[in-house]
Amino acid sequence: MDNTAAKNWDNDHFMHPWEGMDSLGNNDRTFVEASDGVYVTNDKGDRLIDGPAGMWCVQVGYGRDEIADAMAEQARKLAYFSPFNNTNSVASEFAREIAKRTPGDLNHVFFTTGGSTAVDTAIRFVHFRNNMLGQRNKKKIISREKAYHGSTYLSAAVSAKERDPLWLDKLTNIAHFLPNVNPLMRRADQSIDAFLEEKVADLESAILELGPENVAAYIAEPVLASGGVIVPPAGYQKRCIDICHKHDVLYISDEVVTAFGRMGHWFASKEVFDIQPDIITCAKGLTSGYAPMGAAIFSERLIADVSGQHGNGAVFSNGFTYSGHPVSAAAGLASMRIIEKEGILEHVRTIIPHFQDRLQGLADLPLVVDARGMGLMGCIQCAYDKKRDSDLERDYELGARIDAACQERGLILRPMINMCVMSPPLVITSNQIDRMFDILEDAIRAVDSTRGSA
Repeated sequence: MDNTAAKNWDNDHFMHPWEGMDSLGNNDRTFVEASDGVYVTNDKGDRLIDGPAGMWCVQVGYGRDEIADAMAEQARKLAYFSPFNNTNSVASEFAREIAKRTPGDLNHVFFTTGGSTAVDTAIRFVHFRNNMLGQRNKKKIISREKAYHGSTYLSAAVSAKERDPLWLDKLTNIAHFLPNVNPLMRRADQSIDAFLEEKVADLESAILELGPENVAAYIAEPVLASGGVIVPPAGYQKRCIDICHKHDVLYISDEVVTAFGRMGHWFASKEVFDIQPDIITCAKGLTSGYAPMGAAIFSERLIADVSGQHGNGAVFSNGFTYSGHPVSAAAGLASMRIIEKEGILEHVRTIIPHFQDRLQGLADLPLVVDARGMGLMGCIQCAYDKKRDSDLERDYELGARIDAACQERGLILRPMINMCVMSPPLVITSNQIDRMFDILEDAIRAVDSTRGSA
């Protein structure tokens, strides 16, 4: 397939997310043109395992006629409705199906366009509620270093994963960031238990320092996905939510990545981490990536505080043209049906041990600093000198070389500087997991063998 014209159009007109300005107009990106199951096909006809499932999202795999047909049928019947003035049975049904699977009393689903707008909506609601309760100073949001919650102005304000210099303006008066919760970064003489106590104390100290009357919420990914699949010490999430509720601080569980099967359950908060959040945000696997959609899901308790006899004529004036989009809702419903019909959640729970065993099997390879993961998520962190914090330019170069070597061998990764991130479609088989890790191991060894020529 000759993509010469498309390459020119891409460089001349398609400005990509996280666009490197030095290389703008001169990129040689991989063109992904077709797909099936856990594989994508590039413009050269090469078939590659999609290691990151697009962007953590293609849960049920590619080429699902059931989802495509549901979307087409809905588009023919009703392609759009205004969620500001009307409603629609498909969107309403989807909201109900989500609420049936959320933990506890998280029954109110606010549809958004993606994960960033879901987080944005959650924070705006927290502020809205506090204003209505007469707590107008209770606005601070506590987050964590290496957290990523989105790219809108508000969600970016509570994100802190950059190693690069940040050239974008950012709200600086809304968020307070806790230190890195990655066990890899603990002191050499510090046990995991001691590290856990330190990280839990960081949260309570921050609340007390800022003043509980000023702290609105703590937002946390159960596993810090885009920060490099950082898995906090066991019990951290439960200890944190207990501290939050002790001080009347809301807990927002950002499940944009972990929900809809990535951890083997519809939602990870309760089933995996034993926490009952006040708000959950989700996106990505919500529709298996077949159509854009996200959601902020609120508890009955929070809604009751600001509705009915407590409504005071207020309007939660937050919304999007495409909230509850019927075609996206149809895709989400079809994806849910596939997950349940094929027992995909059970399948994920079955293959997680094999995935994590193969991941840990790469820990002692040359260049590998850390192998970490949970559920169907994993990260291999690399460095030439095996230092935890190494030179940024060399880390970029190393990550790019490993990524290129993997693609030559039939695997797409999510390269994040010097981290090789994997979160494959949930339908991946044990044999395909083996093939994925075999390719990654061979690529790392090949790059190590030529490090002198780098």
